[in-house]
Amino acid sequence: MWITSGWPWTRAQPSNEQQLECTGLENDRETGRCLTNGIPVDCARSGDYFDHLDEPTSCNPDFVGITRPRLSGKMTAPVIRNLLLTALLLPTSGAAQNAVPTQHNEATVAQLQAEMASGRLTAEQLTKEYIGRIAALDQNGPGVNAVIELNPDALVMARNADALRRRGVVLGPLHGIPVLLKDNIDTGDKMQTSAGSFALVGMPALRDSTVAANLRAGGAVILGKTNLSEWANFRSFESISGWSGRGGQTHNPYGIDRNPCGSSSGSAAAASANFAAVSFGSETDGSIVCPGNANGVAAIKPTVGLTSRAGVVPISHTQDTVGPHGRTVADAAAALSVIQSRTFDGRDPATGGVPLGWQGTGKTRPTSIPTDYTQFVNPNGLQGAKLGVTRTGLSGFTNVTTPQPVLDAFEEAVQALENAGATVIDLDAAGFTFSPADGEFLILLYDFKFDVAKYFMTRIGVPVAGGTLQTAINFNNAHANTEMPFFNQDIFDFAETMNPDPNFCDPRFTSALLPTTATCMSYNDALKIDHLAGVNGIDAALAQFNLDAVVTATDNPAWATDLLYGDHFIFGTSGLAAGPGYPIVQVPAAFPKLCASPTLPTNCTQYGVPLGISFFGTAFSEPTLIKLASGFEAATQVRAHNLPTFAATAPSTNIQGTTLTAPRRHATPPASANAKKVPHHL
Repeated sequence: MWITSGWPWTRAQPSNEQQLECTGLENDRETGRCLTNGIPVDCARSGDYFDHLDEPTSCNPDFVGITRPRLSGKMTAPVIRNLLLTALLLPTSGAAQNAVPTQHNEATVAQLQAEMASGRLTAEQLTKEYIGRIAALDQNGPGVNAVIELNPDALVMARNADALRRRGVVLGPLHGIPVLLKDNIDTGDKMQTSAGSFALVGMPALRDSTVAANLRAGGAVILGKTNLSEWANFRSFESISGWSGRGGQTHNPYGIDRNPCGSSSGSAAAASANFAAVSFGSETDGSIVCPGNANGVAAIKPTVGLTSRAGVVPISHTQDTVGPHGRTVADAAAALSVIQSRTFDGRDPATGGVPLGWQGTGKTRPTSIPTDYTQFVNPNGLQGAKLGVTRTGLSGFTNVTTPQPVLDAFEEAVQALENAGATVIDLDAAGFTFSPADGEFLILLYDFKFDVAKYFMTRIGVPVAGGTLQTAINFNNAHANTEMPFFNQDIFDFAETMNPDPNFCDPRFTSALLPTTATCMSYNDALKIDHLAGVNGIDAALAQFNLDAVVTATDNPAWATDLLYGDHFIFGTSGLAAGPGYPIVQVPAAFPKLCASPTLPTNCTQYGVPLGISFFGTAFSEPTLIKLASGFEAATQVRAHNLPTFAATAPSTNIQGTTLTAPRRHATPPASANAKKVPHHL
């Protein structure tokens, strides 16, 4: 037994004489069927724990829910979801189906674990609650459209978790907890992994991603997949965040007309809407923290290499990472504890190394990476902290300026940092400038062309299996009516032109940062430039001012989704950490409001959409960032005081207009006794 943050996780002791006997290859969902002590377990998904249960087992052909599907024809995501919702909710009464479950709204992972430990709640009950909310609010009602597919094995996983708990076995902080995964994270089960594109629809992935495998080994219930910006927002310059050909448009729970940002749109929207306890997304530059900002949830973008990208549809092995969305920093921290790879996972070299910002500096991967990040959650985490604030870029850019109420809301957040005990240093006023990651776009184009082809080699039975980027381009051209109704694939086309020689100096890219890049830039030049973005950026600021972290606003608040003109970004700050591969923790910070005048500060209209702030640090500084972000969260309670309303619009007040009364024909009055005596035209 070991105890973490007050939660006991019990692991059975090994027995050399009594071991589980499972037949079937690892990750084979058709033959990995077993019973242990009357408990059905999926031995192909259970990790090493089930190697040491205290009774031998034999394969059981009656173990349900783990055979690989036989796909026929093309089914859209809504059809698949509705069929699965019907099947999963079949035992539920009609009256219960019409009610929206709310009993565990905003419940934290720790609270859910406490209820399950006391026997007041089961994983199966909780899973059904979340399915009920998805049916009522995601697929019906306001129609958030965050969930692209439900796992037909979800209830089986929940029952297995309950059975283990009854035996006194709890595999970790997410044991029995329903979670959702972005639809670019492989699960070797019945679900698709499509990156939102029909080009990857067909036979499901052959094996779990490392992240999914870690979740299974930790006892989590994989409830389903979430929608995303197709191809993680790397198909077109004109892309629309939250839209995919397969999944359609995801909406924001704070205002259905508002955009959820991307590319991990469905993951953040689902966490915010209480469709699961936590969810998981991926980020190359902003795709975890921007949706966290827009949907009012905590978000952790881990150090590149802290979580494995094995089995994740890639953009760039240099910058990609997988991280959680949670309604609290503690929930996100618990989720990170389960999915991380503290040491080399055998599939992703980054899990045994350091990110670009540390490469060549002599810094090595820590040997003491924590097993539990919830230990760093601290309601007084800002006491005595020293933070560097930058406002660079927050005012907008040419012809697009940030509304003053948004800037005012950020200043209120900065004041809240100081009120909670932090010392704040204005980095801009001190003359500090962050070295730009001018090589980023070249790196992403180059990496994507070759990384996506490597991923296609891992898939079978889908249109692009074994193909290249050009295969995906050809598929989109042949299916333009479903894949490109709103925007093109000019980034795909651009990436396809990249020269495979990493030393080829491409005149389409230049930078003043190196003498060799004034007229052209090579891939290796770009790597040097983005390495310096860490050394002369966040690392330099931390060292020069003796800071615990750098802080700034995350992104502008959510804009109204616009399928014609596309996204409306004004500012985004994730690029400070993207190039060097450093971590970010984003937390809700404010709700901008417009007041009638400076003399009437109480007569204000709230925009109805959140604004977040981000805490930045060097590689593997997640413990410090979690401490700071949780301290801010405890001091401000921004989300707790401003829960999503699923309003049709945001703002939702002062827009209704007048109430019209339809004209009516007046009834003829009854004739009186002297009616004939009254002149008709008097």
